[in-house]
Amino acid sequence: MPHPILITGAAGDQQGSTGRLIVGLLRKQGIPVRAFVHKLDARSDELRQQGAQITEGDLLNPASVQAAMKGVKRAYFTYPVADGLLEAATIFAATARDAGLELVVNNSQFQGTPDDPAFRDLPNAPSFRNLQHRLADRIFDWARVGAVHLKTPPYYENVRALISRSVVEQHAVFLPWGNGEAVIPLAGAEDVAQVAATLLANSGAPSQNVYPLVNETPTVREIVATLGRAIAREIRYVPITDQQWADAVRERINPHALDHLTHLWQYFRNSKEHRQATNTIRDVTGRNPQTLEEFFRANAESFSAKGN
Repeated sequence: MPHPILITGAAGDQQGSTGRLIVGLLRKQGIPVRAFVHKLDARSDELRQQGAQITEGDLLNPASVQAAMKGVKRAYFTYPVADGLLEAATIFAATARDAGLELVVNNSQFQGTPDDPAFRDLPNAPSFRNLQHRLADRIFDWARVGAVHLKTPPYYENVRALISRSVVEQHAVFLPWGNGEAVIPLAGAEDVAQVAATLLANSGAPSQNVYPLVNETPTVREIVATLGRAIAREIRYVPITDQQWADAVRERINPHALDHLTHLWQYFRNSKEHRQATNTIRDVTGRNPQTLEEFFRANAESFSAKGN
């Protein structure tokens, strides 16, 4: 029997769920999958119905990671926007090295300026979370487990989560994204999952160890206009301050995520870099990436009173 592929973050949530998507993509190909979940619930039951092996555990618990990695040669690593990323990456990388894994696909993150081998640019990461990802990437490289890093910007799903409530209630987007001209690079979680699943399913070694994934690079005003077209309603963009935004979302997101996003918005508002969409999704998967408008159209119910 082939070695199962270990997928962390398999239960997923509402803002990306790349692990859950990857499980589905691999199972459709008949590839054995071991789904690593934090707790057993209806989501893990659904994964089991797809034919996935279910392993309950905690990425911060070395024993549960060791148990999940038995008999595994390939794995997908992702970690929520919460405290513990560096610890989890270290545990996972060390365990993967001891277990002799040949490939770890690491769901990393857009990190601003290019990596400097001498670490000189580390303080310039957009946020502390971005800095942690940069260091976690190095940990996986040092472990020599065939790590490849998916460098992704915010997801379409993140944008949906940020704006759906105010669009429903006030036909407006309230965000600290400046005057509307800031460029916000975006990717679709489905495309990130497609790239990861393709790399994991391919028996050969990946051709590179870093895959930048950017579907589109719209300005804030273009994002709002695209949403308006997709749902056939006029939507306003209303710039607010960082403090106003933090006060509005503080009860809904954890302090780690709040700090990360606040600094990320500041970075995008002030950045002068000219970002471009990448060809990674098409090159790896052979399919065109999902556009932002296609995503908004497919999720139109999220922006209607009936869908909330």
